[in-house]
Amino acid sequence: MSELRDTAMQSKAWPFEEARRVLKRFAKGAPEKGYALFETGYGPSGLPHIGTFGEVARTTMIKNAFEVISDIPTKLICFSDDLDGMRKVPSNVPNPEDLEAYLQRPLTSVPDPFGTHDSFGDHNNAMLCRFLDTFGFEYEFYSAKEFYGSGQFDEVLKRAVDKYDDVMAVMLKSLREERRQTYSIFLPIHPETGRVMYVPMKKVCAETYTITFDDENGKEWTLPVTGGNVKLQWKPDFGARWAALGVDFEMYGKDHSTNTPIYDSICRTLGHRAPDHFTYELFLDANGQKISKTSGNGISIDEWLTYASAESLSYFMYLKPKTAKRMHFDVIPKAVDEYHQQLRAFHTQDMKAQLNNPVWHIHNGDVPQSNMVVPFAMLLNLAAVAGAEEKDQLWGFIQRYAPEASAETHPDLDQAAGFAVRYYNDFVKPERVFRAPSEQERAALEDLVTALDDGDAALAMIAKKNADMGNDDPLPEVDYASDEFLQSIVFAIGKNHGFEPLRDWFKTLYEVLLGASQGPRFGGFMALYGVEESIQLIRDGLDGKLLSE
Repeated sequence: MSELRDTAMQSKAWPFEEARRVLKRFAKGAPEKGYALFETGYGPSGLPHIGTFGEVARTTMIKNAFEVISDIPTKLICFSDDLDGMRKVPSNVPNPEDLEAYLQRPLTSVPDPFGTHDSFGDHNNAMLCRFLDTFGFEYEFYSAKEFYGSGQFDEVLKRAVDKYDDVMAVMLKSLREERRQTYSIFLPIHPETGRVMYVPMKKVCAETYTITFDDENGKEWTLPVTGGNVKLQWKPDFGARWAALGVDFEMYGKDHSTNTPIYDSICRTLGHRAPDHFTYELFLDANGQKISKTSGNGISIDEWLTYASAESLSYFMYLKPKTAKRMHFDVIPKAVDEYHQQLRAFHTQDMKAQLNNPVWHIHNGDVPQSNMVVPFAMLLNLAAVAGAEEKDQLWGFIQRYAPEASAETHPDLDQAAGFAVRYYNDFVKPERVFRAPSEQERAALEDLVTALDDGDAALAMIAKKNADMGNDDPLPEVDYASDEFLQSIVFAIGKNHGFEPLRDWFKTLYEVLLGASQGPRFGGFMALYGVEESIQLIRDGLDGKLLSE
C-alpha cells in the first residue's frame, strides 16, 4: 500500500492532482465531522442528461484517488434542488401543455407528466438515482424538499437571517441596478398558491427568524424561514448548502465559474470554509450547442447504453475534462475501441503508468481483461457488409477469425456485437453513400482481386513495391490469410498505383466498398470478413452492384 500511495502522490493523472489539492485542506488533521465530503448538485428541471452522469463519475474518480492517498473516510452526496420553481415547461415530456398551470411551483409540487411518481421532481430524482445505480456509484441522495422541510437546513437559514446584510452585500455587487431594487436571498413559498415567490422583503426579523413580504396581489405575509416555508435563491443556496453540510469538494461546469467567488464568500459568511472546486468544460451537441435538460439535445445516458457499454461512457468522461467535447452518437465507436485499447495496455504497464491509465480510474484499480479480439469499428463494418440484423449473424465471421471466441467465453465481445448491429442499423446504414471508382481506382481494385485470388501475384506486387522503395530483401514466409499479409497487399497496391497521399487509396476502399469516408484497417477487415467474401465485395463494387444500396 505504501508503494501505491507513494506512486499516487506523484501521479499526473488529473483525479490524483485534484485529490492532492483536497488533501491539503486537512494538513492539520481529519475534519471534525470525521470524513471528507464530496458533493455533486443537480437541478431536476428536466430529465437527467449525460452531463449529470459525468459530474458524478468524475467526482467519484477524485474521491477514489483521495482514498488511495489518505486514510480519512469519504462520503459522496448527490443533492437535488427539487424545491426550485419550474421556470418553463420542458419540451420533451408528454402533454407539456398540462404543466403550464404549475409554472413557478416547486418541482416536487408539479404533477408527474409520465404518471409514475408523485411529482415531476420525484420522477426526475428517481431517474437520476436509477442512472447512477446502473453504474454502481456509491452515494447518498439528498432532496432539497426534505432538507429544507425536515429542519436540517434550519440553523444555516437562521444564520442567513443573522448575516442577512452581509450576504445581501455579496449578492448585490453582482447584480444590475434595477435587479438590486427587488432582490432578496430568500424566496418564500406562497402559503396559498404554493408558488415560489420572487419578491422583495419588507422585513427580515432576526428576533423571530421570519420574513415579511407582499404577494403579487398586495397582501402582506409573514413566514418563518425554517421548516420549508422559504428557500434560498440559487446562488446563495450553493454557498449555504456547503456551509450546512460541510462540503469539502464540488465540481461544476464552466458556466458556473464566474459565480465561484460568490458561492465561496457566502459559504464563509455563513461560518464554513469554502470547498475546493474543479471546473470542467461543457458538453456540446452535434451542432456545437450546449446540452440542455429542458431541450433534450445531445445524447442521453439511456441512448449511450443502447449502443455501447457503461465503461465506454466512463472512459469518455475521463478524457480531458477541461476541454469542451461534442457529445453525440458519432463519438461512441471511438470511445469503445480506445477503452479496450487501454484495458489491453494496462496489464503490461508498471504502477506509474497504470495510475495514469484512464481504466484505473474507471474501475478504481480493479481492472478487468479485455476480450475484444475484434475492434468495435470492425464489427460495425462487418455488420454493414453482412447486412446484419442480429448479432448472431456476426458470430460466424468472428469464430472463423478467432476460433477460441464464443458468446460464453467472450461476453464483452458478444455484447459489443449486439451494440454494433444496433448502431449500424440506426446510424451508419441511413448515411451510407457508395460511389463508382475512377479509372485509377478501378485498376487498383482489379489488382487487389488478383492478389487476393493468387498468392504468387500478391507476393510479386509486394516485391515490386519494396523494390520501388529501395528494399530488395527476400520476402519472409507468410500466412496468406493473416491480417498483416492482407494489409501488406493493400499497402503495396496503393503504392504501385501511385496514390499520393496513400490515404486516398484507403479512402477509395471505404467509399467504393463500404459507403463511408473512413473505416477500419482494411487488411484486418478482410481477415475477419473472409478472403473469398472480400473478393466478391470488391467485384460488386467494380460492377456497380453496391450503388443500388
